[in-house]
Amino acid sequence: MVRCVLEEMRIRALGVIDDAVVELAPGFNVVTGETGAGKTMVVTSLGLLLGGRADAGLVRNGAERAVVEGRVELPGGSPAAERALEAGAELDEGALLLSRTVSAEGRSRAHVGGRSVPVSLLQTLGEDLIAVHGQSDQQRLLQPARQRGALDRYAGDTVSEPLTAYQTAYRRLREVSATLEELTTRARERAQEADLLRFGLDEVAAAEPLAGEDEELAGESERLGHADALSSAAVLAHGALAGDPADPDVVDAGMLVAQAKRALDAVRSHDERLGALADRVGEVSYLLADIAQELAGYAEDLDADPVRLAAVEERRAVLAHLVRKYGVATEGVEGLAAVLAWNEEAGQRLAELDGDDERIGALEEEQRSLTDTVSALAEQLSAARHTAAETFAEAVTRELSELAMPHARVSFGITRSADFGPYGFDDVEVLLAPHPGAAPRPIAKGASGGELSRVMLAVEVVFAGADPVPTYLFDEVDAGVGGKAAVEIGRRLARLARTAQVVVVTHLPQVAAFADRHLVVEKTVDGTVTRSGVKTLTDEERVRELSRMLAGLEDSELGRAHAEELLAAARQGASRP
Repeated sequence: MVRCVLEEMRIRALGVIDDAVVELAPGFNVVTGETGAGKTMVVTSLGLLLGGRADAGLVRNGAERAVVEGRVELPGGSPAAERALEAGAELDEGALLLSRTVSAEGRSRAHVGGRSVPVSLLQTLGEDLIAVHGQSDQQRLLQPARQRGALDRYAGDTVSEPLTAYQTAYRRLREVSATLEELTTRARERAQEADLLRFGLDEVAAAEPLAGEDEELAGESERLGHADALSSAAVLAHGALAGDPADPDVVDAGMLVAQAKRALDAVRSHDERLGALADRVGEVSYLLADIAQELAGYAEDLDADPVRLAAVEERRAVLAHLVRKYGVATEGVEGLAAVLAWNEEAGQRLAELDGDDERIGALEEEQRSLTDTVSALAEQLSAARHTAAETFAEAVTRELSELAMPHARVSFGITRSADFGPYGFDDVEVLLAPHPGAAPRPIAKGASGGELSRVMLAVEVVFAGADPVPTYLFDEVDAGVGGKAAVEIGRRLARLARTAQVVVVTHLPQVAAFADRHLVVEKTVDGTVTRSGVKTLTDEERVRELSRMLAGLEDSELGRAHAEELLAAARQGASRP
C-alpha cells in the first residue's frame, strides 16, 4: 500500500513548459516525448518542488516568473505530514500543497500548505517524500547514514530487536557518564559549596534561633528601653482612677462615678429608664476598678533592668547577623523565618553533597556494567549486519546481472568506528566493483551516471518494502542499454511500483510499456517561442506513442502491432515475481 502519493504537479513558464499539469497516480508512471528538453523540465520542476537550486535561467523568456505546484496525498502520522504541521502548514483533505516560485530576477519563494516557508523545509520534506535517481542527481542512499538505516530495515528483526535493546542501554550509559563527569569535574566546586554550607549550618546551630524569637525580643527591648516612662504613666493613671492613699483629698474618677451611682440609685424607682442608666454607671464603676487594679500590678511588675536590656540587644544583634547572611527573603517569608528555611534547605543540600562519594561509586559500577552490555549488543548488531549485508550484496548483484551489468559486484563496507554511537560502532557503506579486477569503491564513485541509476534501481528493488520513502523518480535509468536489459529494467520498475509510487523518464519503449500511466511531453513551436505541455495518454494514444518510440512512425501498422505485442508482454511480465 502506497503511504504517500504525488497526485499532480502544475508547471507554468518553466523553460519550454507552458502551463502543464502532470497528473500522477499510485504505481508506475512513465514520462516520454520526442525530445529530451521537455522531459528534463519535468524532472527539473520536481527538483524545484523538493527544494532544489533556483536559477533565473529556468524562467522562459518573456515571462515574469516560473511556478511549480504539487499536490501530495499524505495520510495522518506520516513523517512529512508531521514536519509540515509543525511548520504551521495545513492539509487540504489529507493532501499537502507545495509551491515554488522563481522570478526572472532569480528570487525564489516556497509555500507549504498555504504557509510561506524557507526553501530548506522543502528539502526536508523531500527527504521523506521522494528518492531521486538521475544522471546527475542521486540522493538518499548515497549517504552512508541512509545506507546503514536501509540495511537495518532490510535485516528486519535480526537487527531491530538488538538495536532497540542497544539504544536503551546506550541512552542510559550516556546519562550515567554525563552525571559522573559532572560529579568528578565539579568535585572541587562541590567541596567548596559543602564547606560553605557546613560553616553556615554551624553558625546557625550555635545561635539556636527559635521561630518568632526576633519579634518577641523586639517587643521586650521596646519595654525595657522605656521602662521609666511606662511606670510613671501607669502610676499616674492609677491615681487618676483609684486615688492616692497619701493624699485623701484628691478626687479620683472612681469617687466621682460612685457619687453618680448613688445619686441615680436614690431616684431610680421613679423611672425605669433612669434605673437602666444607673446600672450602666455601675458597670463603669466595676470596669474602672479592674483597670486600676491592673495598672497597679503592671507598675509593680515593670522592672527597668539595664542588664536584661543589654542581653536582649546582644541577642537581637546575633539574630540580625544571621538574617543578613542567610535570611534571603522569599514570597511570604522573611527575617528569622527565612533563616530557618535556609537552614532546612542547606541541611538537605549538604546531605546530598556528602553522599556524592557513595553516589559516584554506584554510578561507576553501573557505568562498567552498561559498557559491557552496550559492547555485547553492539557486537550482536554488527554480526547481524554482516549477515544481512552478504544477503543484500548477493541479491543486488543478481539484479545487476539482468540490467546489462553482468560483471558488476556489490558489497558492503562495514568498518568499526572508534567509539560507540546511537546505532552501534558500525560505519556502513555500499561498495561497487563495476567489472572484474576493479577494487570495490563507494557506489557514487564506482559507476557512471547511467550505471549508477541502474545500481540504485537494483538497490531499491531489493530494499522494496523496507524503505520508508514512498515515491521514486528515475531519470534516464535505461541510459546505454536496450533489448533484453531494457525489458528487465521495466520489469523491475514495475516490481518496485507494487510497494511504492514510481516516476520514470525514459526513451525506451520496453521500459515505458510496463507503466500503469503513460504521460507524454508534447512540443509546439509558433516560430518564435517553443512551448511544451504534458498529456496523459489513453490506451489507444499509448499504442501510437510506443509505435513512434519503436519505429519513429505513429501510424505504422508494423509499429502498432509491435507496440501492442510489447504492451501485452509487459502486462504478463509485470505479474512475474
